[in-house]
Amino acid sequence: MTRQQADALDLLGVAKAAAAAGAAVLAKRSFTGTGGEGLGLENKGEAGDWVTEFDVAAENAVRLAISEARPNDTITGEEHGTTRPEDPSGYRWSIDPLDGTTNFIRNIAYYATSVAVADSDGVWLAGVVHAPALGRVYSAARGHGARVEVGAESAELTGPVAGRKGLILATGFSYDPSTRASQVAGLGELMEGFADVRRLGSAALDLCFVADGTVDAFGERGLNEHDFAAGALIAEEAGCWVRRPKLASPLDGGPATEDRLAAWTCAATLELSGKFPL
Repeated sequence: MTRQQADALDLLGVAKAAAAAGAAVLAKRSFTGTGGEGLGLENKGEAGDWVTEFDVAAENAVRLAISEARPNDTITGEEHGTTRPEDPSGYRWSIDPLDGTTNFIRNIAYYATSVAVADSDGVWLAGVVHAPALGRVYSAARGHGARVEVGAESAELTGPVAGRKGLILATGFSYDPSTRASQVAGLGELMEGFADVRRLGSAALDLCFVADGTVDAFGERGLNEHDFAAGALIAEEAGCWVRRPKLASPLDGGPATEDRLAAWTCAATLELSGKFPL
């Protein structure tokens, strides 16, 4: 076993524990009310782009689990930005403590804690998407495939069934009005060859649903790294074709808004890879 493979498995264990810590925070949400009562809602600047006390508490839990296991790793997260240790190991974690915040606020079950880790070359080694309301934990370690755990059951992920009829596309829409208008205008062309479309509100889970074959393809513009880091690796390790956007690293300040809004994140069977704009 090479050092990278050994690291990937070790790191996957840390990722699972960290994602479970974040998901445990989310699981404390009271399942009464759909208006966000008692969640400590704040708007992050764009209509519909919300943050709750649960986002922050879940990220705190994830960071604590990682830093206790690997104190010399760098962490970048949606809510708290970048934390660099004095003696960095070269590994970097990308955290989305609550992907699907609007779903969480409205008691829609499609939300998750997403945790992924990359090496010093930016190669993603392990990723976990833990969805407490669905009771599912998706995970992958580079070179070791992808799996989903539902209670005591565990299954290998192998992607969508190639060549099946009634193809379903998953996508999402930006909070930015002009970007959203462009996405809506291009939806008809994007759907050519697909029977239907799903917009579930969590890119991390959309990518996992390609990995487990629930949907046949996913494509969306404007995602942040923490939105896709774990899910893209899970889809990739399930044997899917995956396109990650080429964006500036959070360690370098992250991408310009216009660059992010223009960039596509995609996953599908290889036969569907040509459906998405370059």
